Amino acid sequence: MTSPFTPVARPASTATRRRLLGGFSAALLAAAPLFAAAQSWPDRPVTLVVPFPAGGSTDMIARSLPAKLQERFGQTFVVDNRPGATGTLGAGQVKRAPADGHTLLVASLGPYVIAPHLIKSVPYDALKDFDYLTVAVQAPNVLVVPAASPQRTVADLLAALKKQPEKLTFASSGNGSSDHLTAELFWLQSGTSGLHVPYKGGAPAINDLLGGVVDASFQNINVVTQHVASGRLRALAITGDKRSPLLPQVPTLAEAGVADVDVYSWQAVAAPRGLPADVKQKLHAAMVAALNDPVVKTRLTDLGFEIVANTPEQFTAFQQREFARWKQVIETRRISAD
Repeated sequence: MTSPFTPVARPASTATRRRLLGGFSAALLAAAPLFAAAQSWPDRPVTLVVPFPAGGSTDMIARSLPAKLQERFGQTFVVDNRPGATGTLGAGQVKRAPADGHTLLVASLGPYVIAPHLIKSVPYDALKDFDYLTVAVQAPNVLVVPAASPQRTVADLLAALKKQPEKLTFASSGNGSSDHLTAELFWLQSGTSGLHVPYKGGAPAINDLLGGVVDASFQNINVVTQHVASGRLRALAITGDKRSPLLPQVPTLAEAGVADVDVYSWQAVAAPRGLPADVKQKLHAAMVAALNDPVVKTRLTDLGFEIVANTPEQFTAFQQREFARWKQVIETRRISAD
């Protein structure tokens, strides 16, 4: 028997059923584009935006990927160079693109972890506006001096820096560049100080280094290896956590007595935030396969790059650590982009 206090289930009214069905249909319609994107991607050409001019290391890495990606997906992948504002212009364009996997960013550490601390109006939030896919490659910097330099070891250089603070000149490709920040970190960790000489790009810095106009520099290994081999530059140490097979006789800075200056220049791939999970998985798997293709891998390692090809989770954690690290160095050393 039904208690007089037991509520009796009543069939939903027609209006209520319509509201429920309408809400369910709206949810399906809202999710439909995401399902469609995941199923059909890529359904048109995919653009790899490089926020630097053609010919540099980042451009080189980006152009090593399209052939293998096209082979895998049967769709066109194109590199689009969008230089300006130390890489932040192109990164901002990618941030504003639809998060559908058809626009990707291939950039160095500058736009990802350095520029946000140096430029007042960066057009993106590096911690929130991107889905990080993978760090493609990394390469250590090399501390080099001209062949005629009296400094033959890191110990010699440190002694000279301590004897004459801010007298020895260190060339870089510009204020806030990776080679500049490496020098600042080196001075910070060794308790010394040199004189920073910024150039408008790496080429003029190397030219003056070769000519003995400046005393030292931290340069990408793939840029200076040929000059070390020819005897025009002397390599004192590398900034990696292990020796490089390109310069096996050159010690790491840690081996030379300066700890915690493990610095790598790196290039990585990201997408606008909100990438569908299935598209992210496909893209990551394809990038890793392309980077580890024997031909691609050999070509890049011969140039001094180390293949990283880590996971989105690893890249995200790494980006956060690097972001905090360079923020501290820039603030401690009071570095500006000017």
